[in-house]
Amino acid sequence: MGNRLTKIYTRTGDDGTTGLATGERVAKDCPRVEAFGTVDELNSCIGLVLATAGLPPLIRDSLTGIQHRLFDLGGELAVPGRDVILAGDTAALEAVLDELNADLPPLRDFVLPGGTPGAAACHLARAVCRRAERRVISLQREEPVNAEAVRYLNRLSDLLFVMARVLCRADGGTEVIWKARPAS
Repeated sequence: MGNRLTKIYTRTGDDGTTGLATGERVAKDCPRVEAFGTVDELNSCIGLVLATAGLPPLIRDSLTGIQHRLFDLGGELAVPGRDVILAGDTAALEAVLDELNADLPPLRDFVLPGGTPGAAACHLARAVCRRAERRVISLQREEPVNAEAVRYLNRLSDLLFVMARVLCRADGGTEVIWKARPAS
């Protein structure tokens, strides 16, 4: 690939615009930039989960692969009309989700984010994933977007929730169940 980033600052964004991979300049807060920027934020949150010590191999390996797919998704969103995320990517998430969920007790109530550091980081990633999904849907209202990208993010947020549950138990924590305040 060579030295693509020989100089980190370019000053080209000082006017509130950024360049897409096509070379087109757009506002930094346009829906496309919001979408791939939030996917980047999600990838960073997953990096935080990966920095947690003692992750089970299935979770560590899955999250590492997911980081690669999220970079692909960011690239897909930066190049209008480019589809990189495939149905097989979503199916792979579902397979891991099913495997991890098989040993968990059934969930009857909402779980508060937290429990252990790894679980809390996973819950944060899940919340950012939901926002990334909303940003991609907002973009989809304005221009064509790969529908599989939306499905992938939807399934990924489910997987991150299940991973948080698994990590909470693996680290010896307990899930805190939401206690709703009675309606007045």
